Order: sequence, then C-alpha cells, then structure tokens
Amino acid sequence: MWGPSIVGYGRYHYRSPVNPRNHGEWPATGFSPRKSQLSLYGLKDLPEGAKLLPQLGKYTEGAGCVYVRRLEHIDEAVLRRLIAIAAARPDDPEPGS
Repeated sequence: MWGPSIVGYGRYHYRSPVNPRNHGEWPATGFSPRKSQLSLYGLKDLPEGAKLLPQLGKYTEGAGCVYVRRLEHIDEAVLRRLIAIAAARPDDPEPGS
C-alpha cells in the first residue's frame, strides 16, 4: 500500500513538529523487511508506545522506526500491544488547534 519496500496498515495525517507546512499521509503502523533486520514503523510515535517500548525485547531505534534483527528476540504480546496503540493513532492536530 505504501510502496515497494514498506507494508503499511491504516493511515493518519501527519504534520511535522519542526515545520507545520510539511504534512501528508503515512501509515499508522507498518513494517519493511530489510536484508539484516526488520524495520517497524509507528511503534514509538505516541507516548503510550514509547513507554511500552522498553518491554519489547532486543531492538534498536532509528529516527522514526524500531529495528529488530530476529523476531524470537522480542515479546510478541508487547509487539501486539504496540501495534494496537499505533493503529489507533489519530491525525496530528492542525497548527493552532
């Protein structure tokens, strides 16, 4: 749905906190299988997800995603909760709202 390398689920309208004129549509959550690791999107964007993330298991973080080398190194129940939080994400507020 989002391109050749990202499988996305749901959508929300984002607005850059740095430059509010920069905005668009992005998946609420998603993943991208890479050669050496799996990139997971949307898991750390909301405070509830960021708070739960340390319980996930063995992972590293990028600017907008979480990297997992092996699925057996993470807690599947925590991953499911993180995905549910991300999937329920509302659109970012309009400036001045």
